[in-house]
Parts: sequence; C-alpha cells; structure tokens
Amino acid sequence: MTLAQQRTRTFAWSDPAQTARAIGASSGIEMLRAMVAGELPPPPIMQALGFDGFEVEEGRAAFLLTPQEYHYNPLGSVHGGVIATLLDSAAGCSVHSVLPAGRGYTSLDLSVKYLRPVTVHSGQLRCVGGVLSQGRTTALAEARLLDAAGRLAAYATSTCMLFDLPASG
Repeated sequence: MTLAQQRTRTFAWSDPAQTARAIGASSGIEMLRAMVAGELPPPPIMQALGFDGFEVEEGRAAFLLTPQEYHYNPLGSVHGGVIATLLDSAAGCSVHSVLPAGRGYTSLDLSVKYLRPVTVHSGQLRCVGGVLSQGRTTALAEARLLDAAGRLAAYATSTCMLFDLPASG
C-alpha cells in the first residue's frame, strides 16, 4: 500500500510526574486552576490529541478541541475514542473540581451516546461536564459535546469512585 500524500504531526508534553506529585496536596479545584493558569502542566493526553485548552469552576469543567484530520477514523469523521476522551475528561474533571485536598477519584464507567458525526467542518468543539450527584464514595457526572453551531454531537454520563489518597511523605 502506498500513501498518496503523507502528513506528519509533532507534539511535545511535560513530564506527568510533576502533576502527579501535586495530586492531593491541594483541593481539586486549586489543582485544576493551576493547570489552567500554566502553573502545572496539563496531562499529556491534552497534547497528544491537540486540545485547545480548558476551563474549570467548582462542579464544572469544559474542554475545547478543534477537529483535525489526525482525529479521523477510516470513515472520515472524528474517531469515537477521541470524542469519548473529551467526554471523560470533562465529566471526570468536574468531579475532581469538588474534591477536597487528600481525596482522589477514578472513573468506574462512561456511557456515551453519539448523536451526529464530527468532522473538521464541525468547527471548534466545546465539551462541558458537570457533577450531578456526589456522595461519600461515588459521584455521578455528565458531559455534553457541542459543535461550533451549538448542536449536541455526543452526550455521556460517568460514575466516579471517590477515595482517600495515601499520605505522601
């Protein structure tokens, strides 16, 4: 198989250990705000997929991504895994934003509904996540992926397990 036209992409990322060391030392909202402000590096997945940035407030997180050809599946639209990553990031970070210092989370599940194809013609995507319910051991969050025209392209719910982080020292 020969490629008619080869395209390349180069990206860089920061050592994720720097951010990992900060987990639990401050509240979730403080840690996420430090990432938004550039005081802590964002997770490498943001550079790998080419996220345009993100915003956070307590109980809410939003991620931006402009679809590119390198996001495509063989059908000529953005791969469902890229969309699921956006949805998981927004839902998970909305949960992270309500956690006090010393508490962590991990996704237990992610249920995604794909509603319309996403392509480079969709314009910049905005994925907004919010906490629906928070208990002592689990939290439920949702995320909505909107295209540049404000149309809902995908929707997800996520259950996250909440836990105490091990003491560092």
